[in-house]
Amino acid sequence: MESDISQTFKEELTCLICLDSLTDPVTISCGHSFCRACLCLSWEDKQLPVPCPTCRHPSQQKDLRTNILLKRLVSMARQHSLMKYLSSEEHRCVTHKETKRIFCEENWIPLCQLCSDSQEHMGHRHCPIEAASEGQMERLLKQMASLWEKTQENQENLEAEKRVKSQWMDYVTLRKEMIRTEYRKLHPRLYEEERQHLECVNHEGQTVLEELRKSEAMMVQKRNQLIEMYQELMTMSQQPYVLLLQDLEAMFMRSESVQLCLPQRMKPELRALPITGLTERSNRFQVNIAFENVSIFTYNMDRLLHNMKRFCSRSQRHGMTVESTGHTFAARGSQSFTSGKYYWEIDLRDSWDWVVGVCQDDWLMDTRQQIESKSAFLLVCMKLDNHYSLFSTFPGIHHYVEKPVGRVGVLLDCEGGCVSFLNVAKSSLIYSYPPGTFHPPVRPFFCTRHT
Repeated sequence: MESDISQTFKEELTCLICLDSLTDPVTISCGHSFCRACLCLSWEDKQLPVPCPTCRHPSQQKDLRTNILLKRLVSMARQHSLMKYLSSEEHRCVTHKETKRIFCEENWIPLCQLCSDSQEHMGHRHCPIEAASEGQMERLLKQMASLWEKTQENQENLEAEKRVKSQWMDYVTLRKEMIRTEYRKLHPRLYEEERQHLECVNHEGQTVLEELRKSEAMMVQKRNQLIEMYQELMTMSQQPYVLLLQDLEAMFMRSESVQLCLPQRMKPELRALPITGLTERSNRFQVNIAFENVSIFTYNMDRLLHNMKRFCSRSQRHGMTVESTGHTFAARGSQSFTSGKYYWEIDLRDSWDWVVGVCQDDWLMDTRQQIESKSAFLLVCMKLDNHYSLFSTFPGIHHYVEKPVGRVGVLLDCEGGCVSFLNVAKSSLIYSYPPGTFHPPVRPFFCTRHT
């Protein structure tokens, strides 16, 4: 009967994935329990909701807490096995025939009480063998947690790099088409400059694409190293306590070494190449814009930036940091435009994050301030993870082009239903919405945040 109870108890403390004793047990919503490491590897490539490995019941939570009760029971069972092992005749102290209940932290060996008091060991650090085994297990779990965190960070970087790589040549093609269209509006004598400009963009695009491929390969290689190390630590964590009572420093050092120098995501960027006559042609339509504060429209810059953060995360990665401090100013043009062409410049040299463009009045009156609204046609500059990125809205496009420093020009074409953005200092095109994007009237808009 006692043997049956013991067997049942052992089965309840068994992971249903590795079929070994639970290590750092977690219990999911359906009630089944698993080793944390086994569950992490099982769910590694799956999106929420994730299925229970046993009953397939969907779980909405990946970040699970340790089941403290189960962890204590497993610890008690392992310690019982350890003492039973050390109390057996063949493993008792050969000299004194006593159970080895003391652990020598200098020599990494179990000792009986008399041996620990001997001249050979009396100057060493000692502790109860139960405490030593628990301490070694906690060190192992801490190392696994750190390693898994690095594995996830590398995976996020890898997924982001894959997204950029898949989008990159499409963006290069889009940029070449925009530049080609812009040159067609200028004098045909610029044909040679156009050809050189497009060749340069194409060359830079191919060079960056190759670098993205290399970066992705490095991340895949690092992922394999991290997973291999994690599986090695996991295998060790599932061993009986008697095997944990050995010097694992070499394993810990290898784990820490493989976590160093994670490959970082590239920040691909095309140069802002000048287009002869671009600013001169735009200046023919220059007007002075009178702006007025839009706080009376319950405009909320923090809400806009929050929406922008969510918008950006789909093309970047989750978990990015967006600065949220500083003085904010948002304004709309006092006049809306229904016909003609208009050009104005905004000095943004002292700005941190900024938004420029045109919008329709219904967007200004909308307290939700959706960044992907069909009523706002904006160029947005945001600091994401210590790097400035440019985005346009509707449709949302990440622009891998050099950030303008100083003045940004806005060229509005009401008849064409489009708006273009210029890097004034470089006489370069940042982005041009295609014709027919919107129907007037539209109103100038800008928003800045200063440090």
